[in-house]
Amino acid sequence: RAGEGGAGAGAGAGLVPVRGPRGGRGRDRRRGCRRRYRVLQWDSEEPVPRAELLSRVAGTRGLLCLLSDRIDREVLDAAGPGLKVISTMSVGFDHLALDEIKKRGIRVGYTPDVLTDATAELSVALLLSACRRLPEAAEQVRSGGWTTWKPLWMCGYGLSDSTVGIIGLGRIGQAVARRLKPFGVKKFLYTGSGPKPENAAEFGAEFVPLTRLAEESDFVVVTCALTPATQGMCNKDFFSRMKKTSVFVNTSRGAVVNQEDLYDALSQGQIAAAGLDVTTPEPLPTDHPLLSLKNCVILPHIGSATYATRSTMAVLAANNLLAGLRGEPMPHELKL
Repeated sequence: RAGEGGAGAGAGAGLVPVRGPRGGRGRDRRRGCRRRYRVLQWDSEEPVPRAELLSRVAGTRGLLCLLSDRIDREVLDAAGPGLKVISTMSVGFDHLALDEIKKRGIRVGYTPDVLTDATAELSVALLLSACRRLPEAAEQVRSGGWTTWKPLWMCGYGLSDSTVGIIGLGRIGQAVARRLKPFGVKKFLYTGSGPKPENAAEFGAEFVPLTRLAEESDFVVVTCALTPATQGMCNKDFFSRMKKTSVFVNTSRGAVVNQEDLYDALSQGQIAAAGLDVTTPEPLPTDHPLLSLKNCVILPHIGSATYATRSTMAVLAANNLLAGLRGEPMPHELKL
């Protein structure tokens, strides 16, 4: 499979178990550079059913998966000892049982960097949608709520002279700051596993503890990785420290946020608004309490959803897989 929305429009979502090189006429014709493999493709936009994954992965040497495919011990056992490489078309890898994968000596490829700009753009769009109440205002137009000009109707919060706190000043966090700076942001704060002066210098960002970031920021943007240390990090204590006029945005992973605590903060006016591109679970049930709130904008995990980005991710995932099958260095290999 080229990938979800990837190289070759209409390519289906799912898995691509790859078996060994073909013989006969399919044998290598370019001195080992482009071996041909038997490819089993799940050709659908929907995730591959679990039973189908377990049956098709048997005896494969390589597996190309999406973040919607849970690759755990059961899948690895079904694949057998011949599985040598897994390539995921994602920058995140919390859907992979990395400890088990490492134990079996399986190499892992992933797709960082290529989705940085798209995700940063979406983060800014989500922030603006939440702080300026864009979905709510658009609904007023459709429903007839727009009757006349009113001094305080549909007012929100602006970025000029504000303090922005970024949780995780990595590639995406920096790209978000770079895009927000021209809006007239007065100060950037950031937190994470430790200071990153080389990343922070461009924005004059100050490294602070998580508690201070929550207390002083007008806008909080979460772009960190999901780890045991960050899981559930944005919780009741965190939201209680934020300003009542502050806006919270998460484009990292849903599990970084305690969603029940976020609902309470939003519904009780502890914070002004929130924008989420990631939730737990995904998709979020349509009756989830967060969806009942006007001050919470929720998107269906579309941070990397531009045609160019998804195509690049697909090609990189395929190249990672092929390099791994050939025993060569991958363009982007996860160090286990």
